[in-house]
Amino acid sequence: MTFRYVTFGLAPAMRAGGVLANGAYQIHRDFLDFVVDGRPLLLRLADLDAVSPLASDLGPSIFTEQVRRLLLETDAPLDGGRFVIYGCPECEGLECGAVTAVIERDGADFVWRDFVWQTDETPDFELNGYHGIGPYRFRGEQYRAALERLLLADGAHEVPTGPRVLLVGQRAAVLAKLAAALRRIGIGAEITLDAVGALAEELRKYSAVVFGRTVGQEERDAVRDAFATARSEAVLMTALSPIVPLLVAQVEQALDRTPYDRRRLLGLTAGGDEAVVQVASECRVRLVAHRLDRLSRPHAHELFDASLEPGAHRIPLDARAVRGESFVVARTSDAVLVTPVARR
Repeated sequence: MTFRYVTFGLAPAMRAGGVLANGAYQIHRDFLDFVVDGRPLLLRLADLDAVSPLASDLGPSIFTEQVRRLLLETDAPLDGGRFVIYGCPECEGLECGAVTAVIERDGADFVWRDFVWQTDETPDFELNGYHGIGPYRFRGEQYRAALERLLLADGAHEVPTGPRVLLVGQRAAVLAKLAAALRRIGIGAEITLDAVGALAEELRKYSAVVFGRTVGQEERDAVRDAFATARSEAVLMTALSPIVPLLVAQVEQALDRTPYDRRRLLGLTAGGDEAVVQVASECRVRLVAHRLDRLSRPHAHELFDASLEPGAHRIPLDARAVRGESFVVARTSDAVLVTPVARR
């Protein structure tokens, strides 16, 4: 075969979780994406809500098995030498659909070809093939080096681990419900009144810190100083509103460390009678408004759910959905943005 050479790499990626407007839970997944010629492979596919087999929550033995499969040290799990490249983030079952490809050796090289959307044991390449994706020829030395690093304890590529979030404040109903919701979608969460005395290595385990709205400025400053002294990269933020789905979305936004040039969802603002959403590539975008009524009861209103082309898009806001103090959440399969609605 004479396919041209492309480079192979790995990069951390995230499937955004959350509490949806209908009350359903969407699982948060951290994984390693495949980078082909400097661009994540998942971005080349049409807005696919999926994760690679190299996910952080698989456990060491299963993760190692997945790496060895990609190295062709074990048999292909599917007929025809096919391997799952991306699968369902909720159940990983083939019946939900998966992107599969033939992985084979050609001399010292590794070749990925015949990408297809597969829902049963026999894929239909003509009907469901990704005809514009691949084939890819990777130099064997580079390909093996990238994957074999994952099998070493001190490898250059950091295997993603499940995120942990620290909630600072009274163990009141809102923080307790937020912790429960985060754990439900796969994010570790603990509540504390004071993180100042914690060990530096413990503080560095947290990816985000959420201050309850009753935590005073002096207490916040002390916690910030403790995390700075520990050389933590955690994002510190104050809870926007006592609305649990909104707070979960706020946490998801804080956990997203994807470089700007690799994002689909680039920006969100809301004010007056419209929201402005900016996307880098075609993707499905969902907008939901959150607010509290005069009796402090939370309300969620679905505003928009459709695919958007690259660029900035103005989306009308329902005046009934954004009365008083309100917020808009924009969600794609891999990102979440939250913004308050600016009042005129």
